[in-house]
Amino acid sequence: MISHRTARLPNGLEIQAEIDPTAHTAAIGFFVKTGARDEPTELMGVSHFLEHMMFKGTAKRRAEEVNRDFDELGAAQNAFTTSELTAYHAHVLPDRAHGALEILADILRPALRQSDFDEEKAVILEEIAMYADQPFWVGIEVMMEQLYAGHPLAHRVLGTKDSVAALSLEQMAGYFDQRYTPDNAALVAAGNLDFDELVSEASRLCGHWKPATPTRVYPPWTPGRAEAILELKNTARAYVLLSMPGPSIQDDLRYAAGILMHVLGGGDGSRLHWALVESGIAEEASSCYDGHDGLGDSTLFAVCDPDKIDEIEKILRRELDAIVTSLTDDDLLRACSRISTGAAAAAERPSGRMFRLGTLWGYGAEYIPLEDEVERISTVSLAEIRRCVEKFPLVPTVKIVVMPAPEAKSVDDADDETLVDSNASLEIAE
Repeated sequence: MISHRTARLPNGLEIQAEIDPTAHTAAIGFFVKTGARDEPTELMGVSHFLEHMMFKGTAKRRAEEVNRDFDELGAAQNAFTTSELTAYHAHVLPDRAHGALEILADILRPALRQSDFDEEKAVILEEIAMYADQPFWVGIEVMMEQLYAGHPLAHRVLGTKDSVAALSLEQMAGYFDQRYTPDNAALVAAGNLDFDELVSEASRLCGHWKPATPTRVYPPWTPGRAEAILELKNTARAYVLLSMPGPSIQDDLRYAAGILMHVLGGGDGSRLHWALVESGIAEEASSCYDGHDGLGDSTLFAVCDPDKIDEIEKILRRELDAIVTSLTDDDLLRACSRISTGAAAAAERPSGRMFRLGTLWGYGAEYIPLEDEVERISTVSLAEIRRCVEKFPLVPTVKIVVMPAPEAKSVDDADDETLVDSNASLEIAE
């Protein structure tokens, strides 16, 4: 029987775990409530950069020793940064959980050496250049910038070449001191663990961390309205994105929004698949809902021949306009079944449960057992779908098209103001 346990250290570090004595493994992670939206614009990319620096060594371990010690435990470890969360985690055998916790706690107090900083900055800049060659990534970044214009959710997770190049070690250290505090972090775990021992070890390893009462700003937001055409010289396909506001991750309507987007473009049986992919008009077509802290959005996406952009957009909008009136109870049943199966499959692994715990904590959501959440998903009705659409109309406010640049056009000869970091020309009509 899986049980949920919680504790809090005097310095504010929250500890949560789903204990499963029958599990064959254990997963442990530190989640920090900080990401691109918490960065000053001039420091854009510092959260992701700092994630890299955690693995460059501590006062007691060099970078190679961090990797060696994880390997000796047989750990599957990694980290990630999003607009709103940064996490460091490891998946191990139960008797090695405390060893994984010790390494994770150690790297969360990095040495931040200048030589490591200079070396890793080159790696980050190369990563930015690599993603700038990926049309879908370029489109998503510009979509977020336009939809959330004037709001920190518009910040790029990787930052820009200019912001990362200008970043100093002193600025990074200041950001670390402000954000990487125990009262802005949680230790989450799942699997075959002794919770009391976990709390005791966390107190020993992290109890001396100093709180600082960090905050997150929630400025007012008016959804952006824009159309952008980005021309990339390294793609032969066109990428069409249509985006609009949606419920926040805290809004109970998120379940309706997720199911609606799943029916519309969530797989082989979706409306967009039959209208665009099965018909041979597009190579890919999908839609998704993405909830954020206090805000949210839904996006439709398709990949096609450049000469089919107008046709693709017309079909995307047609299917979007028709989705609510054409929905049936059978549509909801199938979507709920697929979503529930996916959630249950992910939760079969302790790492899946750990990620879920960390995400719930990061968004300030009250803990809800997976089984109860699956039950909640199954209760979404057509009436609830309609209420969601009334509050968040299915009217795209941002349109992004990424397409091949004309061969005759030289990027070197283009006006600098029409270029983004991806060597793409950008035209915005509002």
